[in-house]
Amino acid sequence: MLETSARLLRLLSLLQTPRDWTGSELSERLGVSTRTVRNDVERLRSLGYPVTATRGSVGGYRLGAGSALPPLLLDDEEAVAVTVGLRAAAGGAIAGIEETSLRALAKLEQVLPARLRRRVSTLQAYTVRVPADGPVPVVDPSVLTVLTAACRDHERLRFDYRDHNGTASLRVAEPHRVVNWGRRWYLVAWDNGRDDWRSFRVDRIEPRTPAGPRFTPREPPDGDVAAYVSRRVSAAAWRHRARVTVHAPAAAVVARINPAVGTVEAVDEHTCVLDTGADSLETLAVHLGLLGVDFTVTDPPELVGLVRELSARYARAAG
Repeated sequence: MLETSARLLRLLSLLQTPRDWTGSELSERLGVSTRTVRNDVERLRSLGYPVTATRGSVGGYRLGAGSALPPLLLDDEEAVAVTVGLRAAAGGAIAGIEETSLRALAKLEQVLPARLRRRVSTLQAYTVRVPADGPVPVVDPSVLTVLTAACRDHERLRFDYRDHNGTASLRVAEPHRVVNWGRRWYLVAWDNGRDDWRSFRVDRIEPRTPAGPRFTPREPPDGDVAAYVSRRVSAAAWRHRARVTVHAPAAAVVARINPAVGTVEAVDEHTCVLDTGADSLETLAVHLGLLGVDFTVTDPPELVGLVRELSARYARAAG
Protein backbone atom coordinates (compact mmCIF):
# COMPACT_ATOMS: atom_id res chain seq x y z
CA MET A 1 0.00 0.00 0.00
CA LEU A 2 1.31 3.46 -0.81
CA GLU A 3 2.17 5.85 2.00
CA THR A 4 -0.35 8.67 2.49
CA SER A 5 1.69 11.44 0.76
CA ALA A 6 2.61 9.24 -2.21
CA ARG A 7 -0.98 8.02 -2.41
CA LEU A 8 -2.31 11.58 -2.52
CA LEU A 9 0.04 12.44 -5.38
CA ARG A 10 -1.04 9.31 -7.24
CA LEU A 11 -4.70 10.17 -6.64
CA LEU A 12 -4.14 13.72 -7.86
CA SER A 13 -2.44 12.41 -10.99
CA LEU A 14 -5.43 10.18 -11.76
CA LEU A 15 -7.95 12.97 -11.15
CA GLN A 16 -6.12 15.30 -13.56
CA THR A 17 -7.07 13.08 -16.49
CA PRO A 18 -10.24 14.39 -18.23
CA ARG A 19 -12.70 11.73 -17.04
CA ASP A 20 -14.81 10.72 -14.05
CA TRP A 21 -13.45 8.10 -11.64
CA THR A 22 -15.73 5.99 -9.50
CA GLY A 23 -14.73 5.31 -5.92
CA SER A 24 -14.22 1.62 -6.67
CA GLU A 25 -11.96 2.38 -9.64
CA LEU A 26 -9.80 4.67 -7.52
CA SER A 27 -9.64 2.19 -4.65
CA GLU A 28 -8.52 -0.53 -7.07
CA ARG A 29 -5.84 1.69 -8.61
CA LEU A 30 -4.52 2.83 -5.23
CA GLY A 31 -4.93 -0.46 -3.38
CA VAL A 32 -7.05 1.02 -0.58
CA SER A 33 -10.66 0.95 0.55
CA THR A 34 -13.32 3.28 -0.85
CA ARG A 35 -13.49 4.90 2.60
CA THR A 36 -9.80 5.77 2.36
CA VAL A 37 -10.45 7.22 -1.10
CA ARG A 38 -13.15 9.47 0.35
CA ASN A 39 -10.79 10.60 3.11
CA ASP A 40 -8.01 11.31 0.60
CA VAL A 41 -10.40 13.33 -1.55
CA GLU A 42 -11.23 15.45 1.49
CA ARG A 43 -7.50 15.98 2.13
CA LEU A 44 -7.06 17.21 -1.45
CA ARG A 45 -9.99 19.57 -1.05
CA SER A 46 -8.47 20.98 2.15
CA LEU A 47 -5.28 21.68 0.14
CA GLY A 48 -7.25 23.72 -2.39
CA TYR A 49 -7.91 21.13 -5.10
CA PRO A 50 -11.54 21.45 -6.33
CA VAL A 51 -12.49 17.77 -6.50
CA THR A 52 -16.13 17.42 -7.51
CA ALA A 53 -18.28 14.34 -6.90
CA THR A 54 -21.50 13.21 -8.59
CA ARG A 55 -23.81 10.45 -7.44
CA GLY A 56 -25.47 7.71 -9.41
CA SER A 57 -24.43 4.81 -11.62
CA VAL A 58 -22.45 7.09 -13.95
CA GLY A 59 -21.16 9.38 -11.21
CA GLY A 60 -17.69 9.70 -9.81
CA TYR A 61 -14.86 12.04 -8.91
CA ARG A 62 -13.34 14.66 -11.16
CA LEU A 63 -10.91 17.55 -10.67
CA GLY A 64 -12.81 20.72 -11.49
CA ALA A 65 -11.92 24.38 -11.93
CA GLY A 66 -11.44 26.44 -8.78
CA SER A 67 -10.87 30.05 -7.82
CA ALA A 68 -7.09 29.61 -7.61
CA LEU A 69 -4.60 27.50 -9.58
CA PRO A 70 -3.36 24.58 -7.46
CA PRO A 71 -0.03 22.80 -8.12
CA LEU A 72 -0.14 20.54 -11.17
CA LEU A 73 1.49 17.17 -11.79
CA LEU A 74 3.12 16.84 -15.22
CA ASP A 75 4.59 13.71 -16.75
CA ASP A 76 7.98 13.87 -18.50
CA GLU A 77 6.67 14.67 -21.98
CA GLU A 78 4.26 17.31 -20.67
CA ALA A 79 7.03 18.99 -18.64
CA VAL A 80 9.34 19.16 -21.66
CA ALA A 81 6.54 20.50 -23.90
CA VAL A 82 5.58 23.23 -21.40
CA THR A 83 9.21 24.26 -20.88
CA VAL A 84 9.91 24.54 -24.62
CA GLY A 85 6.64 26.43 -25.12
CA LEU A 86 7.49 28.93 -22.38
CA ARG A 87 10.90 29.58 -23.89
CA ALA A 88 9.28 30.26 -27.25
CA ALA A 89 6.69 32.55 -25.65
CA ALA A 90 9.43 34.53 -23.88
CA GLY A 91 10.67 35.70 -27.28
CA GLY A 92 7.34 35.73 -29.07
CA ALA A 93 5.23 38.37 -30.73
CA ILE A 94 2.67 38.95 -27.97
CA ALA A 95 3.61 41.95 -25.84
CA GLY A 96 3.54 41.75 -22.08
CA ILE A 97 3.96 38.00 -21.60
CA GLU A 98 7.75 37.80 -21.97
CA GLU A 99 8.51 38.55 -18.32
CA THR A 100 5.64 36.36 -17.10
CA SER A 101 6.86 33.49 -19.30
CA LEU A 102 10.39 33.84 -17.91
CA ARG A 103 9.11 33.73 -14.31
CA ALA A 104 7.08 30.60 -15.01
CA LEU A 105 10.02 29.07 -16.87
CA ALA A 106 12.37 29.70 -13.94
CA LYS A 107 9.96 27.98 -11.52
CA LEU A 108 9.55 24.99 -13.79
CA GLU A 109 13.24 24.52 -14.60
CA GLN A 110 14.11 24.71 -10.89
CA VAL A 111 12.14 21.54 -10.16
CA LEU A 112 12.86 19.63 -13.37
CA PRO A 113 14.65 16.30 -12.79
CA ALA A 114 18.19 16.19 -14.15
CA ARG A 115 17.19 13.85 -17.00
CA LEU A 116 14.53 16.30 -18.22
CA ARG A 117 16.72 19.35 -17.72
CA ARG A 118 19.29 17.70 -19.99
CA ARG A 119 16.65 17.04 -22.68
CA VAL A 120 15.41 20.62 -22.56
CA SER A 121 18.94 22.05 -22.63
CA THR A 122 19.79 19.87 -25.63
CA LEU A 123 16.72 21.12 -27.49
CA GLN A 124 17.73 24.69 -26.73
CA ALA A 125 21.40 24.24 -27.65
CA TYR A 126 20.94 22.36 -30.91
CA THR A 127 18.00 24.15 -32.47
CA VAL A 128 18.48 27.34 -34.47
CA ARG A 129 15.82 29.97 -34.80
CA VAL A 130 15.76 31.83 -38.11
CA PRO A 131 15.33 35.59 -37.56
CA ALA A 132 12.15 37.08 -38.92
CA ASP A 133 12.33 38.84 -42.27
CA GLY A 134 11.79 42.38 -41.03
CA PRO A 135 10.20 43.59 -37.81
CA VAL A 136 7.69 41.26 -36.17
CA PRO A 137 4.39 43.02 -35.36
CA VAL A 138 3.73 42.93 -31.63
CA VAL A 139 0.20 42.19 -30.45
CA ASP A 140 -1.32 43.51 -27.21
CA PRO A 141 -2.66 40.50 -25.25
CA SER A 142 -5.57 42.60 -23.96
CA VAL A 143 -6.67 43.17 -27.57
CA LEU A 144 -6.54 39.41 -28.21
CA THR A 145 -8.68 38.91 -25.11
CA VAL A 146 -11.30 41.41 -26.31
CA LEU A 147 -11.43 39.92 -29.80
CA THR A 148 -11.69 36.28 -28.72
CA ALA A 149 -14.34 37.15 -26.11
CA ALA A 150 -16.41 38.89 -28.80
CA CYS A 151 -16.03 35.81 -31.03
CA ARG A 152 -17.20 33.58 -28.18
CA ASP A 153 -20.16 35.77 -27.18
CA HIS A 154 -21.17 36.67 -30.78
CA GLU A 155 -20.96 40.39 -30.02
CA ARG A 156 -20.52 42.99 -32.74
CA LEU A 157 -17.25 44.94 -32.57
CA ARG A 158 -16.44 48.58 -33.27
CA PHE A 159 -12.76 49.32 -33.74
CA ASP A 160 -10.33 51.77 -35.28
CA TYR A 161 -8.24 50.12 -37.98
CA ARG A 162 -5.06 51.24 -39.75
CA ASP A 163 -4.46 49.77 -43.21
CA HIS A 164 -1.01 49.04 -44.70
CA ASN A 165 -0.72 52.71 -45.72
CA GLY A 166 -1.44 53.90 -42.19
CA THR A 167 -4.89 55.27 -43.08
CA ALA A 168 -7.28 54.98 -40.11
CA SER A 169 -10.97 54.13 -40.36
CA LEU A 170 -13.77 53.11 -38.03
CA ARG A 171 -14.98 49.56 -38.72
CA VAL A 172 -18.02 47.66 -37.47
CA ALA A 173 -17.78 43.90 -37.78
CA GLU A 174 -19.11 40.55 -36.58
CA PRO A 175 -16.04 38.64 -35.34
CA HIS A 176 -15.74 34.94 -36.16
CA ARG A 177 -12.21 33.70 -35.34
CA VAL A 178 -8.71 34.94 -34.51
CA VAL A 179 -6.11 33.20 -36.69
CA ASN A 180 -2.37 32.93 -36.03
CA TRP A 181 -0.65 32.77 -39.43
CA GLY A 182 3.14 32.75 -39.41
CA ARG A 183 4.09 35.31 -36.77
CA ARG A 184 1.06 37.52 -37.32
CA TRP A 185 -2.44 37.47 -35.88
CA TYR A 186 -5.59 38.11 -37.92
CA LEU A 187 -9.23 38.66 -37.05
CA VAL A 188 -11.64 37.05 -39.51
CA ALA A 189 -14.95 38.92 -39.37
CA TRP A 190 -17.98 39.93 -41.38
CA ASP A 191 -17.47 43.61 -42.21
CA ASN A 192 -20.89 45.25 -41.87
CA GLY A 193 -19.77 48.34 -43.77
CA ARG A 194 -18.44 46.33 -46.75
CA ASP A 195 -21.11 43.62 -46.50
CA ASP A 196 -18.46 40.93 -46.95
CA TRP A 197 -15.89 38.84 -45.10
CA ARG A 198 -12.58 40.53 -44.26
CA SER A 199 -9.35 39.66 -42.44
CA PHE A 200 -7.84 42.34 -40.18
CA ARG A 201 -4.31 42.47 -38.78
CA VAL A 202 -4.72 42.36 -34.99
CA ASP A 203 -1.72 44.63 -34.38
CA ARG A 204 -3.57 47.35 -36.35
CA ILE A 205 -6.82 47.06 -34.36
CA GLU A 206 -7.85 49.40 -31.53
CA PRO A 207 -11.14 48.10 -30.10
CA ARG A 208 -13.83 50.50 -28.90
CA THR A 209 -15.83 49.40 -25.89
CA PRO A 210 -18.36 48.28 -24.99
CA ALA A 211 -19.00 45.58 -27.58
CA GLY A 212 -22.45 44.68 -28.83
CA PRO A 213 -25.15 44.07 -29.78
CA ARG A 214 -25.24 40.31 -30.27
CA PHE A 215 -25.53 38.79 -33.73
CA THR A 216 -26.37 35.43 -35.28
CA PRO A 217 -23.14 33.76 -36.51
CA ARG A 218 -22.74 33.29 -40.27
CA GLU A 219 -21.22 30.37 -42.09
CA PRO A 220 -17.42 30.88 -42.21
CA PRO A 221 -15.85 31.99 -45.51
CA ASP A 222 -15.08 29.04 -47.78
CA GLY A 223 -15.76 26.74 -44.82
CA ASP A 224 -12.16 27.09 -43.59
CA VAL A 225 -10.98 30.32 -41.94
CA ALA A 226 -7.32 29.23 -41.88
CA ALA A 227 -7.29 28.65 -45.65
CA TYR A 228 -9.18 31.93 -46.16
CA VAL A 229 -6.55 33.92 -44.25
CA SER A 230 -3.72 32.03 -45.95
CA ARG A 231 -5.02 32.90 -49.42
CA ARG A 232 -5.69 36.56 -48.64
CA VAL A 233 -2.36 37.15 -46.94
CA SER A 234 -0.41 35.46 -49.72
CA ALA A 235 -2.27 37.30 -52.48
CA ALA A 236 -1.69 40.65 -50.76
CA ALA A 237 2.08 40.00 -50.76
CA TRP A 238 2.34 38.94 -54.43
CA ARG A 239 4.23 41.28 -56.72
CA HIS A 240 3.28 39.30 -59.83
CA ARG A 241 -0.04 37.62 -60.63
CA ALA A 242 -1.07 35.23 -63.38
CA ARG A 243 -4.14 33.32 -64.53
CA VAL A 244 -2.95 30.03 -65.99
CA THR A 245 -5.00 27.45 -67.90
CA VAL A 246 -4.16 24.02 -66.46
CA HIS A 247 -4.97 20.93 -68.52
CA ALA A 248 -6.14 18.80 -65.62
CA PRO A 249 -9.31 18.46 -63.54
CA ALA A 250 -9.75 21.15 -60.89
CA ALA A 251 -9.84 18.56 -58.08
CA ALA A 252 -6.47 17.18 -59.16
CA VAL A 253 -4.88 20.63 -59.13
CA VAL A 254 -6.39 21.54 -55.75
CA ALA A 255 -4.90 18.34 -54.30
CA ARG A 256 -1.44 19.38 -55.50
CA ILE A 257 -1.28 22.93 -54.14
CA ASN A 258 -1.38 24.68 -50.81
CA PRO A 259 -4.33 27.10 -50.35
CA ALA A 260 -1.77 29.92 -50.13
CA VAL A 261 -0.68 29.23 -53.72
CA GLY A 262 -3.90 30.44 -55.31
CA THR A 263 -7.46 29.59 -56.27
CA VAL A 264 -8.67 27.04 -58.81
CA GLU A 265 -11.75 27.45 -61.02
CA ALA A 266 -13.10 24.54 -63.04
CA VAL A 267 -13.66 25.13 -66.77
CA ASP A 268 -14.78 21.62 -67.68
CA GLU A 269 -14.03 18.04 -66.61
CA HIS A 270 -10.47 18.20 -67.95
CA THR A 271 -9.45 21.86 -67.63
CA CYS A 272 -9.28 24.54 -64.94
CA VAL A 273 -7.87 28.02 -64.37
CA LEU A 274 -5.33 28.68 -61.63
CA ASP A 275 -5.22 32.24 -60.27
CA THR A 276 -1.81 32.47 -58.63
CA GLY A 277 1.15 34.73 -58.00
CA ALA A 278 4.57 35.12 -56.41
CA ASP A 279 7.16 37.67 -55.37
CA SER A 280 9.15 37.05 -58.57
CA LEU A 281 8.42 35.80 -62.06
CA GLU A 282 11.16 33.18 -61.68
CA THR A 283 9.48 31.68 -58.61
CA LEU A 284 6.13 31.69 -60.36
CA ALA A 285 7.53 29.91 -63.45
CA VAL A 286 9.27 27.22 -61.38
CA HIS A 287 6.19 26.52 -59.26
CA LEU A 288 4.05 26.14 -62.37
CA GLY A 289 6.53 23.61 -63.72
CA LEU A 290 6.25 21.62 -60.49
CA LEU A 291 2.49 21.13 -60.90
CA GLY A 292 3.24 17.94 -62.80
CA VAL A 293 0.63 18.60 -65.49
CA ASP A 294 0.47 20.58 -68.74
CA PHE A 295 -0.50 24.24 -68.57
CA THR A 296 -0.81 27.26 -70.87
CA VAL A 297 0.39 30.75 -69.93
CA THR A 298 -1.08 33.69 -71.83
CA ASP A 299 -0.56 36.55 -69.39
CA PRO A 300 1.43 38.47 -68.30
CA PRO A 301 3.73 38.73 -71.35
CA GLU A 302 6.84 38.77 -69.12
CA LEU A 303 5.92 35.37 -67.70
CA VAL A 304 5.25 33.98 -71.18
CA GLY A 305 8.72 35.04 -72.28
CA LEU A 306 10.35 33.60 -69.16
CA VAL A 307 8.64 30.23 -69.60
CA ARG A 308 9.89 30.08 -73.21
CA GLU A 309 13.41 30.92 -72.04
CA LEU A 310 13.33 28.26 -69.34
CA SER A 311 11.96 25.64 -71.72
CA ALA A 312 14.83 26.29 -74.13
CA ARG A 313 17.34 26.13 -71.26
CA TYR A 314 15.96 22.80 -70.04
CA ALA A 315 15.99 21.43 -73.59
CA ARG A 316 19.69 22.32 -73.91
CA ALA A 317 20.41 20.80 -70.52
CA ALA A 318 18.80 17.51 -71.61
CA GLY A 319 21.01 17.35 -74.73
